[in-house]
Amino acid sequence: MRIVSLLPSATEILYALGLGDSVVGVTHECDFPPEAARKPALIKPRVDPHAPQTEIDRQVRELVSRGESIYAVDADLLESLQPDLIVTQDLCHVCAASPDDLATALTRFRYAPRVLTLTPHSLDDVWRDIDCVGQATGAETKAGNLVDNLKCRIAKVESVVDRAARRPRLLCLEWLDPFYVAGHWVPEMVARAGAEDVLGRQREASFRVSSDEIVATNPEVIIIMLCGYDAARNAAEFRAMQLSDSWQRLPACRDNQIFAIDANSYSSRPGPRLADGLELFAHLFHPNLFSEKLSSGAYLKL
Repeated sequence: MRIVSLLPSATEILYALGLGDSVVGVTHECDFPPEAARKPALIKPRVDPHAPQTEIDRQVRELVSRGESIYAVDADLLESLQPDLIVTQDLCHVCAASPDDLATALTRFRYAPRVLTLTPHSLDDVWRDIDCVGQATGAETKAGNLVDNLKCRIAKVESVVDRAARRPRLLCLEWLDPFYVAGHWVPEMVARAGAEDVLGRQREASFRVSSDEIVATNPEVIIIMLCGYDAARNAAEFRAMQLSDSWQRLPACRDNQIFAIDANSYSSRPGPRLADGLELFAHLFHPNLFSEKLSSGAYLKL
């Protein structure tokens, strides 16, 4: 089977199921596992990923307002790869290519490949998507075993968290300029890892908030998890901000409980590594209960 993945998390799922050799094309953002980055990239962004946050936000809003996609699909390359299966998503058109981005390219095929669309909003949805990929590729048993393992790891975290004396009030920021709080599966991860998400809404999209709204929640812990950024860049983006005096009085700022994480690895991509992210959260929220050593670069304390 020849498979094209138009979603970084789908690429991670395919490799986790032992299907890396069947993957013939990916996106420009598919970088895990590292060998995935060596596959031909069919998707290119129409916004500058290296621009300042405000400029990225402006470019995205401008394209969306015109009804245009923020991604360009290399139709010639896609046709030459002749995939049997294309895995894409219909959750966030800012995060990855959607079925609409494929429409024109697929008209060039005499026999159109199967298109599997993933639309997760929760951890259970992510596990279900892993099963769906397994069913579409003949890897049902491996998918089932992977899901069972991920659920077991999360259950283990929850059993330890049950011993926590309290749950800290937490703010998860997915963008800083303007401010966006994380949504979908992230508030659920926070709850299962033993904290209270002060603004995020489970199974709902991330949304824009004001600085005053953030201050009013009085968070004890803040996690900087800008979509698409690693821990170092998230830390740099936060340190470059000019925060108001009211922020300095927040418990999270006063007690040095602000962390920048590698969002690509631990929160943004709905794939197997969300279990790693939940374990990371538990370590940050309850360091007295979780003392295992974390991988280098997982987070930076600000």
